[in-house]
Amino acid sequence: MFTFIIKRLLQSVVVMLTVALIAFSLFRYVGDPINNMVGQDTTLEERAELRERLGLNDPFFLQFYRFAADASVGEFGFSYQHRRPVKELIAERLPATLELALVSAILALVIGIPMGVYTALRRNGFLSRTFMTISLIGVSLPTFLIGILLILLFGVILRWLPTFGRGDIIEIGWWSTGFLTASGLKSLIMPSITLALFQMTLIMRLVRAEMLEVLRADFVKFARARGLPTRSVHFRHALKNTLVPVITITGLQLGSIIAFAIITESVFQWPGMGLLFIQAIGEVDIPVMAAYLVLIAFFFVVINMVVDILYFVVDPRLRIDKALANGQ
Repeated sequence: MFTFIIKRLLQSVVVMLTVALIAFSLFRYVGDPINNMVGQDTTLEERAELRERLGLNDPFFLQFYRFAADASVGEFGFSYQHRRPVKELIAERLPATLELALVSAILALVIGIPMGVYTALRRNGFLSRTFMTISLIGVSLPTFLIGILLILLFGVILRWLPTFGRGDIIEIGWWSTGFLTASGLKSLIMPSITLALFQMTLIMRLVRAEMLEVLRADFVKFARARGLPTRSVHFRHALKNTLVPVITITGLQLGSIIAFAIITESVFQWPGMGLLFIQAIGEVDIPVMAAYLVLIAFFFVVINMVVDILYFVVDPRLRIDKALANGQ
């Protein structure tokens, strides 16, 4: 187990260095940072002095080393647009994105897994066909269209929910949360449903497919032949083995929820990292763009490593294969 974790950590370091190299390349090949930092009245001498002071005349690998070292401690320089340290902007926007992603992931799991199990056990039922139709709609419709339709129905026509923003928030140290206010919870409903719908339908279809395959397995037939109760066969034996591959997909989807919340945050003007990234693209705010890329890659790396460890713990076949390999 220890060797497995060390290998995953080394792979994670390689991935983060690769992403850092890509993010650093933005500084060198996407415009001139000096032009974004000074005005038109700045003389050539002042520009040259600033370039020298910032170390932009240093060799490429020396600049990349400084960038990677600073990024490892959360330092990404100053935003060209906001004239503030990027880490302060990230700290302000990160809670909104994480709360939205957390609620969306919980909705996708709590609704998607039971729907997948039900549609597998009651394949020809009316409710199962309804769930499959809903899942087809959820997979087919683009996220921005789902958000706009929800805004039109619940925000404009019915006027039940706010159409944009995060509502009232409460500061708890450096963390800001909308969970503790009524307007914050109401503002969270439509964005979280919009972001969770695609993930929910994907998880439902995956659970259904895996459940159908497991129900045809020999060990399930043997359990039924032993006279075990149907509920025990379905939920103790079949469902347990169904969730093994679901863990991997769920982990990847959690990373996707955080990374691709950009569209949802833009539609609902949710003040998270995705909206900050979209604004940074419009203003060519390269430090913010680079910080976003590195941070999202970090989330993916951490989530994937946790998923790999859980997969190793849950699936005994991996441990047996590893033991056999070490024995040989």
